[in-house]
Amino acid sequence: MNIFADIRTSVIETLDALVAEGRLPSGLSWGAVAVEPPRDPAHGDMATNAAMVLAKPADKAPRDIAVELAERLTSDPRIATAEVAGPGFINIRLVPEVWHDVVAEAIDAGRSFGHSGLGAGVKVNIEYVSANPTGPLHVGHTRGAVFGDALAALLEFAGYDVTREYYINDGGAQVDVLARSAYERYREANGLSPEIAEGLYPGDYLVPVGEALKVKYGDRLLNLPEGEWLTEVRDFATDAMMELIREDLATLGVKMDHFFSEKSLYGTGRIEAAIAELKKRGLIYKGTLEPPKGKVPEDWEPREQTLFKSTEHGDDVDRPIMKSDGAWTYFAPDIAYHWDKIARGFDELIDVFGADHGGYVKRMNAAVSALSDGRVPVDIKLTQLVKLYKNGEPFKMSKRAGTFITLRDVVEEVGADVTRFVMLTRKNDAPLDFDFAKVTEQSKDNPVFYVQYAHARVRSVMRRAETMHLDWSDNARLEDEAEFTVAKKIAEWPRLIEIAARNHEPHRVAFYLYELASDFHALWNKGNDNSALRFVQEGNPQATAAKIALPRAVAVVIANGLRILGVTPVEEMR
Repeated sequence: MNIFADIRTSVIETLDALVAEGRLPSGLSWGAVAVEPPRDPAHGDMATNAAMVLAKPADKAPRDIAVELAERLTSDPRIATAEVAGPGFINIRLVPEVWHDVVAEAIDAGRSFGHSGLGAGVKVNIEYVSANPTGPLHVGHTRGAVFGDALAALLEFAGYDVTREYYINDGGAQVDVLARSAYERYREANGLSPEIAEGLYPGDYLVPVGEALKVKYGDRLLNLPEGEWLTEVRDFATDAMMELIREDLATLGVKMDHFFSEKSLYGTGRIEAAIAELKKRGLIYKGTLEPPKGKVPEDWEPREQTLFKSTEHGDDVDRPIMKSDGAWTYFAPDIAYHWDKIARGFDELIDVFGADHGGYVKRMNAAVSALSDGRVPVDIKLTQLVKLYKNGEPFKMSKRAGTFITLRDVVEEVGADVTRFVMLTRKNDAPLDFDFAKVTEQSKDNPVFYVQYAHARVRSVMRRAETMHLDWSDNARLEDEAEFTVAKKIAEWPRLIEIAARNHEPHRVAFYLYELASDFHALWNKGNDNSALRFVQEGNPQATAAKIALPRAVAVVIANGLRILGVTPVEEMR
């Protein structure tokens, strides 16, 4: 039940009638007509911009359209009043029965309340985390992991067919550095002093890898030249790092559907096939790029390269895909990887990257557009940096990784639920301050606590009510304005899901849950002063059964929202 969509349908049907009667010209588009909550709840339950957006194409004054439309809308039995405001907005108030129905629907639908047909089974691939397999995940990866995972759950809730994917960057020079770093730990395991030269990975996380190499190879690799041990050690260390990364993700409650190896693209003809596909479209050519804008590097010199004509698909400049020495650029396997996604039949692609990938957006959009003939959209989401604090001061944690704070450090400090919720309290492209003291305090200023506390309060009420052996009812008794406020917020949930899913913005769920919790806590506090508003009416099971329907619906929505965020709803606060 999406009451906003239902009332919009009523508005559209009324507009259709006005067209049929010649009151409005034919050929008008209803695409921009919206029905949404008003900015000021005092103005009504919802508002429509229909008259405002139709005035110009209809060649009529917006207020003239609004007056006629408002008068007819009241024939809908759900609409109590429809009043014209300002230049032509229409404020709508619904009859009380609508909000009673919303509460009953939420209780009856349970886990499916808010489910949407928006996705209609569209196949979406979400690639996220995709950290280099050279060490444990750090706090920056944490935000991308949480965002990607919550977005996947949100889209599934909205009816999409989602695949969660991790791209293993195991084809570049960084895995050779990993191998050399692991080899030093292998030497250490054999009683020698490790030589962690500049550029190698110094973290202690490679000590177990060195010990495992000793178990497998003994001292056999010690006196071999690098060329004879590099490949074996690289593969061994990469596998060990991916196992570590999987464990890190599990700590956060993230489970991927598919892991894709960059290395699988090399020597298999897959990169060549993707580039050949672009060549068939006339988008590959030999050329020389202009020098970079701004200060030109001293060693820059023009040289012929193989280029992808990405400017034909919205990029600022054409991009090299092969160096002058015949080696692929890093962009070439990325093209091949996305070509593979398209070939696997995905209808939409979403890539979640760190903030340092801003320059990657246009070129990847161009490649996917070219390879799919514009059929498959790709949305590249950048997650901004996370700054760690404690009591407002920068927080220096122990760096077990050697140079950075790990995902596991953060989760062990505050728990997976707190970590996940807090990572979604800002939009992905906004910087995030993570204060370890603030996120664990029990106050309204801590959104994690505030939302969980609302759910726990409902569960405490339910436990009390269960001792009364009620004849449970879904028919809420709504009398006070504070009760209607909560019911109206519940009614926004299905609409919120569609907006958040359409815009790929799971943070909207966290914001909404905080608002719902705030409305619920306000009603609870009002009941402390007015016994008639208390959910449990002592000695009156019938009244309790009616009063308790509203908090039951609140619990349904909070639990559904927290599950999208990957957070476990609590039964009681400790």
